[in-house]
Amino acid sequence: MKRVNVKSEILTLLGTMICCILWGSAFSGIKIGYSLWKIPSDDTWRIIRFAGIRFFLAGILVILFGSILKKKFLIPKKNEWPKILLLSLFQTIGQYVFFYIGLAHTTGVNSAVVDSLTVFFAILVACFLFRMEHLTFRKIIGCGLGLLGVILINITKEGFVFHPLGDGLIALSAFCYGISSNMIKKYAADHDTVLFSGHQFILGGLIMTLFGQTGICFTRPLSDSFFASDIKVIPAVLILVYLALVSSVAYTLWGILLRTNDVSKISVFGFMNPVIGVILSALLLGETEALGIRYFLALFLISAGIIIVNAKIQKEEKT
Repeated sequence: MKRVNVKSEILTLLGTMICCILWGSAFSGIKIGYSLWKIPSDDTWRIIRFAGIRFFLAGILVILFGSILKKKFLIPKKNEWPKILLLSLFQTIGQYVFFYIGLAHTTGVNSAVVDSLTVFFAILVACFLFRMEHLTFRKIIGCGLGLLGVILINITKEGFVFHPLGDGLIALSAFCYGISSNMIKKYAADHDTVLFSGHQFILGGLIMTLFGQTGICFTRPLSDSFFASDIKVIPAVLILVYLALVSSVAYTLWGILLRTNDVSKISVFGFMNPVIGVILSALLLGETEALGIRYFLALFLISAGIIIVNAKIQKEEKT
């Protein structure tokens, strides 16, 4: 009988919870960032630039952390750049352009729940587009429960309400994640995933920053192209740095946990992301009035779906 290392189990649990708290805090953190940087929900160019700066910084931090861990500077080979660019189109540019714009048009609570579709999109993309897995009955049940959860949070007194610019873009963001996560899995066999992730963050962040800044320069005076006159610079910069750390620290720590543990053992903890995201959005953004019984039911359905899918993975790996 295999002896359980209690200390290792505790450290693994602590590490996964730190990642989930960091990722869960991103929903409210971005909303707070919009407020501190004085970015209105309809200012698409500033939203894209804000996201771009965050991920450019995150990429630098990922490469820095990864280089320290590997004791060498992580530089892509010439033939790796096309793959990094393709990955960046989905993992950073596509995913986060949709996410940031969508978040500006919906609540942090809604976005935290709708973004839970990332787990299910990743499974469906793996089964139908990349054909790396088979779609089993349990996976169908799990995805169905997640979809019911998302539908539940959009039901109001007037009936089913789905906002394309809010919930719709968050869902598209989750689909981009589903594609990018399978691309990472495919590339992992022959390439360093930390190197790929860090440099795609840098490349995608740079493209988004330049794209957003170009749009700003063409639509408003140069004097208004970066800082609004009433911005409190220190808090605004701090929230941007924090959001960069969310991506870099969480990704690096998650990568370490995956390298030292079974994938299924770690991934099952991902169901905590929407739970933490909803709770923090309610507490930090004051969205408690929107937090009713249907949100808890939605979170229960989504969490149950993720657990069912991962439980099947664990069962398959033991056989």
